[in-house]
Amino acid sequence: MNGLSTILIVVGLFLVGGIISFAKQQMPRSLIVLLSIGAAMCLVAGILRLEV
Repeated sequence: MNGLSTILIVVGLFLVGGIISFAKQQMPRSLIVLLSIGAAMCLVAGILRLEV
């Protein structure tokens, strides 16, 4: 794993935690959807950059 892929995966997991927290707090759905799109993009980019 290189540094950038590690950072992208960590940021994506952080955003997933935010999604769970916002869902428990009954935040607006549009905010949760926007956060989930960002988390998915970070996780996919991090996984695709892995040098296995």
